[in-house]
Amino acid sequence: MLYRGFVNLVNRLPMPSLAVQKWIAVAVIVTQGGIAVTGSVVRVTASGLGCTTWPQCHPGSFVPTGTSTAPWFHQAVEFGNRLLTFLVVATAAAAVIAVTRAARRREVLVYAWLMPLSTVAQAVIGGITVLTGLLWWTVAIHMVVSMAMVWVSVILFHKIDQPDDGVDTVVLPKQLRWLTALSGVALAGTLVAGTMVTGAGPHAGDKSPDRTVERLDLDITNLVHLHAELLVAYLALLVGLGFALYAIGARQSVKLRLQVVVALVVAQACVGLVQFWTDVPAVLVTIHVALAGACTAATAALYAAGRVREPAPAPTASPTDTPTHSAA
Repeated sequence: MLYRGFVNLVNRLPMPSLAVQKWIAVAVIVTQGGIAVTGSVVRVTASGLGCTTWPQCHPGSFVPTGTSTAPWFHQAVEFGNRLLTFLVVATAAAAVIAVTRAARRREVLVYAWLMPLSTVAQAVIGGITVLTGLLWWTVAIHMVVSMAMVWVSVILFHKIDQPDDGVDTVVLPKQLRWLTALSGVALAGTLVAGTMVTGAGPHAGDKSPDRTVERLDLDITNLVHLHAELLVAYLALLVGLGFALYAIGARQSVKLRLQVVVALVVAQACVGLVQFWTDVPAVLVTIHVALAGACTAATAALYAAGRVREPAPAPTASPTDTPTHSAA
């Protein structure tokens, strides 16, 4: 009943073109990845508790106040990150409205609805992170969910870009699609290990002398090696996939996506090494998070390319449909 009323309301809006739908989907990808980057800025500037509670910034106030004990800079950084959530919600809502108005196929609607629903879940996780005093594992979950949302938003873009009346086309053999999916699993493991490195690292998100942020009590060097080895496994799977794609003569578009993923992973590895050698400078942490989002988006795009929906071929005329001409 409520959904039908929503559809009736949306149907009063102008019909969005395919280009508009795609641009909205791009905005969803950018905002989902962008809020992870701004979240890293919150952490490396020790502004994680610039707002001391949630959903309010401070007890009795939704905005920073001069009466708070937190430095004004930390309040502004944390509050700015919270404000970006409204942009994430706006783009997610726009995606739902656009595909609903365009009466897109069911799978497009499902992926579109996942965006606002997961954004609400992410807001709750962020609230728990603040209320528990930035426990390392809550920050880790916050980051992993952000990357998962980047993955889903890329899949949403590809679903929107494919025709509703098209036919499913297998671009890659099932074995290579499984290999692509396995590379995504390796990426997930690498991301989780990365959050553990962060949990044991120097950037806790808060440096107030009157409170101590609980950290992951494991040797950080061992965690770094685990993280690096998982990255090597991820890259090895991609290299193996690359040889297979060239062996079967895969489409140039698929090979290009693989090349982009490999380039991003190599760049990410280089940033990680420099971080380790230079005692984790703040600016490299933010770059590392941005590249993590880029690697996630590129891997999702590669995975999506294995099976696509293409326009149905035009019907061919049968011999009986050919006009005949009588002899003169």
